[in-house]
Amino acid sequence: MRQSMLEAIKEFEPELVAIRRDIHEHPETRFEEVRTAALVASKLREWGLTVEEGIGKTGVVGTLQGRRPGQRAIGLRADMDALFIQEENDFPHASKVPGKMHACGHDGHTTMLLGAAKYLARNPDFAGTVHFIFQPAEEAGTGAAAMIADGLFDRFPVDAVYGMHNTPGLPVGQFATRPGPILAGADFWGVTFTGTGGHGGSAPHLATDVTVVLGHFLLAVHTILPRNLKPTEPAALSVGHVSGGTYGSPNVMPARVVVRGTARYFRPEAQAVIRQRLEELARTLAAAHGCEAELTYEALCPPTVNAPEKVPVANAAAAALVGQQAVGDFPMSTGGEDFAFMLQQKPGVFMRIGNGANADGSFHNVHTPKYDFNDDTLALGAAYWASLVQQELSLEDR
Repeated sequence: MRQSMLEAIKEFEPELVAIRRDIHEHPETRFEEVRTAALVASKLREWGLTVEEGIGKTGVVGTLQGRRPGQRAIGLRADMDALFIQEENDFPHASKVPGKMHACGHDGHTTMLLGAAKYLARNPDFAGTVHFIFQPAEEAGTGAAAMIADGLFDRFPVDAVYGMHNTPGLPVGQFATRPGPILAGADFWGVTFTGTGGHGGSAPHLATDVTVVLGHFLLAVHTILPRNLKPTEPAALSVGHVSGGTYGSPNVMPARVVVRGTARYFRPEAQAVIRQRLEELARTLAAAHGCEAELTYEALCPPTVNAPEKVPVANAAAAALVGQQAVGDFPMSTGGEDFAFMLQQKPGVFMRIGNGANADGSFHNVHTPKYDFNDDTLALGAAYWASLVQQELSLEDR
């Protein structure tokens, strides 16, 4: 009886678990993924792939040719970077780097793609070329753009590109995606209010008080979405940082306060409205109180938009492993993902794979200090990538 793809990958699952836990123990944040990139490159070369390093600073691309003739090529992308979070787990493979941890599962993403590379190198029964893209700095929203700027798709041309992310709460063995927008565009913004400052006890009337401006602005921010976008427009606008003054001098009115936050949206028109109204409100409120305001707006990454014609291909790859009943529709999320830059360049799909939950339904979400990638997902994720290659690079050129 012929061995299934998943069965074949499970034979070297212990190696994948060891790789994943090693990466988890040694987290590296944005554009510092030197050790991780070296490990990836070493494994790819060991398995016979052609490897290029240093793409977009610390990115790696491994290339594998199928044994059958074909002109088409696809890219499979995994992210490598960790987060600035102090891990609170006490298992043996917990982070050994203070203040940094793999709290989003990129250690698992990298390992799943490595598993696919190993399997396909052993079984290159496809027509065309696969480029395995290991990307830095996803959490900074700049790694994909850096690789593209460094000639990613010029040096490694593809007809389609695919990404995948684990999803806590979605059962292991399930996949989900959707056509069109799946994740939001993600931006950072900040406003600096400047006044004169002064003595809050003896002479507040001689000061221009930036704290009053700040108070009005914090309330006004939350009128932007409901009063400037349609009620049916999905978007989010939140404040995440406020600073000003000196803790030890509560009688001193600060001359400067800073407020920072994030904006999420699915249409460029919504982004433009948010940016315009932030600036208008900040300047108008500041002027009304004799102060000044300066807006900074950092557009991190655009919305992640799946190509509708490629979603059936991705779903078929997953269904071949787990059955159609375990492949669902994933609702739009205001989370951000810089794979969006790659999908602006090439058609493709961003797939979600289940990371599981506890028996009572609870789970530790990504970006939290107790999160860990579920090793039970590694072989299945690697098999999905290999199945996708079979779907895209069949024996006949499309």
